[in-house]
Amino acid sequence: MGKAYKHLFFDLDHTLWDFEKNSELTMKELYAEYELEKIGIEDFDAFYNQYSYHNDRLWERFRKGFIKRDELRWKRMWLTLLDFKIGNSVLAHELSTAYLEVLPTKGLLIPHAKELLEHCKERYVMHMITNGFEKTQWLKLQYSGISGYFTEIITSEKSNCLKPNREIFDYALRATGAEADNSIMIGDALEIDIMGALNAGWDQVYFNPAKATHERKPTYEVCHLKELMEIF
Repeated sequence: MGKAYKHLFFDLDHTLWDFEKNSELTMKELYAEYELEKIGIEDFDAFYNQYSYHNDRLWERFRKGFIKRDELRWKRMWLTLLDFKIGNSVLAHELSTAYLEVLPTKGLLIPHAKELLEHCKERYVMHMITNGFEKTQWLKLQYSGISGYFTEIITSEKSNCLKPNREIFDYALRATGAEADNSIMIGDALEIDIMGALNAGWDQVYFNPAKATHERKPTYEVCHLKELMEIF
């Protein structure tokens, strides 16, 4: 390891908390509970694929400030239903509310996440920087059993700014008393976590389980969380 770090800042979704598996489990429950097959959505996989497409696209618009939080939450359901020719805004709102209630109660973690946190807890002060919403992210941490590892949880809602903007990284330093040269950001989103931290003057670990090709040069790059135990 090149330098002595004191503060580790983790992303949550897709880095420690297995968003894909937890989201799919939640959507499967809603698909069954609301009997969506009976109203013309015959294939769950097609339904979930469309939802994921709209969710990703709307999150991108939200990060850029084009839409508000509430619009993101219900429109991803509304647009998915429209793909199946179901123009039911009441159902879209009901699905949105139910999804946000059920999702944070799912506790599946990325492989070796708990092991990594246990490994690091005596060596570093650990924090989190997440673009997720305050209540939702706290519930995820509690239900997955990892809330106790973190000293400060910095959400976009609490800080009033989003990664990759420098403001959230500067906010994190003020909130934790850390300094850029003794902090490192660990996250899965190259343009959001890694470039955001780089532009704020921090070192970074790019968690790249898909081994996606790119031309960026993060401080470290790993494809398994277990590899981080060799760095830290």
